[in-house]
Amino acid sequence: MVDSWLVETDLSEEFDFYTRANVGEVFPDPVAPLSFFYFENENGLGGSEMGFRRAYYKIGVMTPDELPDDECVFLGVVNGYCYLNASALRMLGHRAPGMTASDIDDAFFGDAPGVPDFVVKPGFDRDELTAKIGETFGWVLTTPNLPEVLAEEKMVNQLRANRPDLSTMSNRQLFDYAMDLADAHFENLFAQHIYITFLATVPIGILTAVCAAVGRPEDTLRLIAGVGDVESAAPSMAMWNLGRTATASATLNAAFDQGHAGLYDRLVAAAGDPDVDAFLTEFAAFSLAYGCRGPNEWETRSPTWETNPDLALAAIDRMRLSPASASPQGHNAELAAERERLSAEIAAMVEGDPETHGQFMAALSSAKVFMPGRERTKTNCIKLVHELRVALVEIGRRSVAAGQFPKVNSYGMLTRPELDKFIDSPEGWVDTINEREALMVEVTGLQEPFLFVGRPGPMNEYPRRDDVVYDLTVAGEVVQGMPGCPGKSRGIARVITNSHDPSGLEPGDILVAPITDPSWTPLFVPAAGVVVDVGAALSHAIIVSRELGIPCVVSATDATKRIPDGALIEVDGDTGAVTIIELP
Repeated sequence: MVDSWLVETDLSEEFDFYTRANVGEVFPDPVAPLSFFYFENENGLGGSEMGFRRAYYKIGVMTPDELPDDECVFLGVVNGYCYLNASALRMLGHRAPGMTASDIDDAFFGDAPGVPDFVVKPGFDRDELTAKIGETFGWVLTTPNLPEVLAEEKMVNQLRANRPDLSTMSNRQLFDYAMDLADAHFENLFAQHIYITFLATVPIGILTAVCAAVGRPEDTLRLIAGVGDVESAAPSMAMWNLGRTATASATLNAAFDQGHAGLYDRLVAAAGDPDVDAFLTEFAAFSLAYGCRGPNEWETRSPTWETNPDLALAAIDRMRLSPASASPQGHNAELAAERERLSAEIAAMVEGDPETHGQFMAALSSAKVFMPGRERTKTNCIKLVHELRVALVEIGRRSVAAGQFPKVNSYGMLTRPELDKFIDSPEGWVDTINEREALMVEVTGLQEPFLFVGRPGPMNEYPRRDDVVYDLTVAGEVVQGMPGCPGKSRGIARVITNSHDPSGLEPGDILVAPITDPSWTPLFVPAAGVVVDVGAALSHAIIVSRELGIPCVVSATDATKRIPDGALIEVDGDTGAVTIIELP
């Protein structure tokens, strides 16, 4: 039985409540040794921890004297998995004017069972910080744009456009190139991402309060749907267009009908056919813009749409089979029109109260700045990570050819100092890497706790995922989650646990998924609805589903284990209810 993982941080003793909520979407698997340098460097604190701290200081939530120099407070890796520090995150809600710690729970952690109460300790109340947070919130409601974020987007796009010819670089040059990029940019980009992510809760909170006050709580989600310019929804729009291109060609349809495995190579081999050439040109532009996306995309050892094009083509294939009425562009336009109508309607309802009316109008404008801004800052981080990845993949390919790596992505099984040593002395690492790959398989097979206070139990007491027994639903039963995107739909439940192979999902089915990182969201387009085991108000699934117009329910705990594949279900994106209509 597994007793320990390869890398681990020192967790906070004062801020001691940790959760997998939210972070489980971006680090669903055990954290690979190479990725650990995001969390911890030679000084004990890595770019992710320091980025979190910088964001908190900038908002005004905390001051440096409140946090230890030798503990990872905000993000920790323990027993293989990444956890968010819920205690520290709640400090924003506790200290912010007009908020409480429970507001943070609602925004980030969903309806998770077993969440402990927030305990106010000596020193937690600091009026001067509450005042500073208030000033930051005032800026949120008045700024018309985010020029720093756009400048960072331009910078990471230039990194991609100016990528050197990796094939001509030595392994030492490739390694130094990748690590220099990380050292120069990751902490800054991650700090911006956390800063904008937290501030995106401000307009949502105001809209929620106003809608509740006028007796229209269900309209909050509609007021932040279809805002446009959402980076993580853009790939789905582009994939839809590629799917339409494929649908219109008998040659392309025939190639897709053979399955997505090896599809890209088959298309390249068929170059010279006008339809194939046109598709490949369009796909190359797609890859240039969105090739950084993929499953578990913060991990450099994970594939992306550029390094494994068949992953993208598998999602495009599902759209190819969808009717024209499933167009995400059409759904987005409908949601935008509905948002504008409701905005005017609710604004008229509070017009007699100038203060409330002013806050409502400011929050509407702010949501259109910060919701897209939040996704753009995340995408900026992912674009940077991808530039590291392609350099490391080049090292991996050469090392496999030389018999020094068992797999192309074996670089991920080495820590940063070890990979540095490998570059100079590449022989003799294969056994170590194979042992770690086997350990990764074992750890991945264990069911980690969703949350804990203090420290989790020992790994050798974790149950195996396959041994955990769940109560299956019966006809008429309701699996209750949180509303994601408004609307109601009915269809056949398709429980998909791996975004690499979505072939079981047919147009009109309901996608039931464990998490939804960007590799999943293109599958929203052919689906009639989406149900996700985890998630909260700022989860990726909700933000994207609101842009694509797909009824969505998140935080439906253990839905993938309890809802049988093939059941007829109804998804209510307004109430968060998933009703089992008929068993398969």
